[in-house]
Amino acid sequence: MTGFGKAQASYQNKTIIVEVRSLNSQKGIDLSLKFSTQFREQEYALRNLISEKLQRGKIDVYITLEKEDHTPEVLLNKRIIKAYYTELKQIADELGAPSDNLLATILQLPEVAAGSNEESDENEWKAVEGAIIKAIEDLNTFRADEGKTLADDMLKRIERIENYALDVKAIDKTRISDIKTRLQTNVEAAVGKEKIDPNRLEQELLYYIEKLDVTEELTRLKSHCDYIRAIIGDKKEDQKGRKLNFISQEIGREINTLGSKANHASMQKIVVDMKDELEKIKEQVNNIL
Repeated sequence: MTGFGKAQASYQNKTIIVEVRSLNSQKGIDLSLKFSTQFREQEYALRNLISEKLQRGKIDVYITLEKEDHTPEVLLNKRIIKAYYTELKQIADELGAPSDNLLATILQLPEVAAGSNEESDENEWKAVEGAIIKAIEDLNTFRADEGKTLADDMLKRIERIENYALDVKAIDKTRISDIKTRLQTNVEAAVGKEKIDPNRLEQELLYYIEKLDVTEELTRLKSHCDYIRAIIGDKKEDQKGRKLNFISQEIGREINTLGSKANHASMQKIVVDMKDELEKIKEQVNNIL
């Protein structure tokens, strides 16, 4: 789920700034860390901390240290920059390629920006860790607000699907008799009424019409809609996205079966409207943990 969190902490003559950003991801968690090299020893603990609290999404974490004069505590590695420039300039000359923007390109390459040579002490890391936890809490608040909006939207669309199902039920009361009359009329016109065995025709019509019955699909559809409401309303469930994704697929199967059995223009139009609402629900489910 999309979110943003930011927090600051002070330590000695430095200000620690932590930004945490999350985007939707179908993976469990895709974590990217950007921080000073002095915290490399804590990287494993940091990854575990973030993974435990955020669980899923494409997560970017930025940790910046600023001195009292508000300048970032970052150094440029001149030796590496010069080495990159020499190699790239030589390649560009050999290929006849432009080399005007080489420096801008080099600044994006690995190890160009080097952190301070200072080593992080335990108290400084605790200050960083505290800022990270606050930033994550800020991000989770953002996520919770967005989640409530998504939940309200999904519940409205589930209600619309259920209302469409009631419309299908209303049509179904006359649909079967209309289909039966139409088939009987077509058979009589094709072979002649006098050549038809009424009992055999009745058996064939019943066999055919039984395949068009949508009672089971409507019953399962109602059950699936109730289950989505239960999942959304369950305050103990942390990760609802996978369950909602699964049950929305089940709703899709029932709607598709309704469409294949409809054999009725008005009912097929309702099925199209149901599919439209379901597609919007699926889009929202992709934004949920």
